[in-house]
Amino acid sequence: MEFLDRQDEMRRLDRALATESGFAVIWGRRRVGKSRLLIEWSRRRDGLYAVADASAPAVQRRYLSAAVAARFPGFADVEYPDWRSFFERLTAEAANAHWPGPLILDELPYLIAADPTITSVLQNWLDAPQRRPCLIVSGSSHQMMHGNLLDAGAPLYGRASEAFALRPLPPGFLQRGFPKAGLRASVSLHALWGGMPRYWELAQPFGSDLDGAVDTLVLDPAGALHDEPDRLLRAETPPATSLRPLLDVIGAGAHRASEIGGRLGKPVSSLARPLATLVAMNLVRRETPFGSDPKSGKRSLYRIDDPFLRLWFRVVASRRAMLAEAPAETRLAQWYRHRPGLEAMAWEELCRMSVPLLHRADNALARFGPWLPAQRYWHGNNPEFDVVARSADGRRLLVGEVKWTARVTDIRPRPLRGMDVLPGVSDREVVTVLFVPDSPDGSQLPPDIRVLDAGTVFGALHAQA
Repeated sequence: MEFLDRQDEMRRLDRALATESGFAVIWGRRRVGKSRLLIEWSRRRDGLYAVADASAPAVQRRYLSAAVAARFPGFADVEYPDWRSFFERLTAEAANAHWPGPLILDELPYLIAADPTITSVLQNWLDAPQRRPCLIVSGSSHQMMHGNLLDAGAPLYGRASEAFALRPLPPGFLQRGFPKAGLRASVSLHALWGGMPRYWELAQPFGSDLDGAVDTLVLDPAGALHDEPDRLLRAETPPATSLRPLLDVIGAGAHRASEIGGRLGKPVSSLARPLATLVAMNLVRRETPFGSDPKSGKRSLYRIDDPFLRLWFRVVASRRAMLAEAPAETRLAQWYRHRPGLEAMAWEELCRMSVPLLHRADNALARFGPWLPAQRYWHGNNPEFDVVARSADGRRLLVGEVKWTARVTDIRPRPLRGMDVLPGVSDREVVTVLFVPDSPDGSQLPPDIRVLDAGTVFGALHAQA
């Protein structure tokens, strides 16, 4: 697949290469494209890319020596008894060749798991007065990367000039990844694959055949993504498989901490740490209603953050036995049953994501924007609102309703009544918006409602791409 975006990340890596510390840390979940980013950047900067394996330290050094030998012939002819001797030789070779780096060590957690002393060796190596090559390290294990590099008590804490998580690709790139997809199909693609480059790569050969992609990759027990959530949890060091029950109940529709605890038979007080871990791993999103204190957990909801994982826990999780024995048409019946709801959820998510960029894509809203990030609003028996956002100057409030329907004639927007419950609404001008995939006949709508269709939403998202 074509390498997409990552220009901001490339610039941050360039800055790390230019700084005196010459050390950067990247982390992110599997499939998000860390290795592809590092390989592409390494090629552009005459770097040396090496990836660690889950093996014994002596074997790991032997494998890494072979990778280093591609730049420094003879490097692998020596057995290195420890990591200190390995990095000392590397420093000497780089100095002789006047090579500033970068040296890229992908999947560093494998090395730490096999020999925790490597963090102390790297600490001394980075702090040494002699010049050594720029070092970039990355890893998929959130727990290992934070515990050893990013947390305040970590051996390498504070030494990186650049440290960032690699996030999924913005949805504005969907139509570059799938250039033949229309706007509605792009919503469906987001509902299936989110912004994970590896999922896009696997789905591209299927073209417009979404059903074939879902069945072959996800529903079929032999599919490449059929066991994906378990792989993600096992990729943690140590494995995070104990968190799987929380994902199951959240994916099945339990969103409040009290509901999650009730279904698991556990007190709510015991869930704070595992829920925080899932949020930090970007597997679960903690959502608070518009206008509430984000630090308060009283009204928080927990939702699966990744669209693909939403699909998996909705369609696959509870039907593994059935899917193992069923023919393709029976497997697909489960997808057809849940597809409208998943696509509606994805469309609502895309509409909120577009709000901070709408002033670039919609002339009618340009004079009102820009807007701050949008949220949902809910509180007890009050009316709920799909999209609420303040303008950057604080003078206006955007209040929106989101519809996902197959036919324009089905759209009957309800009046946005009850807006007086929204925090701060009495002091601001209200801009009401209806988000629909296809614009209906304007005569069907109240004149004070602005209609934004998929073209406008993706136009705004393209502005981010």
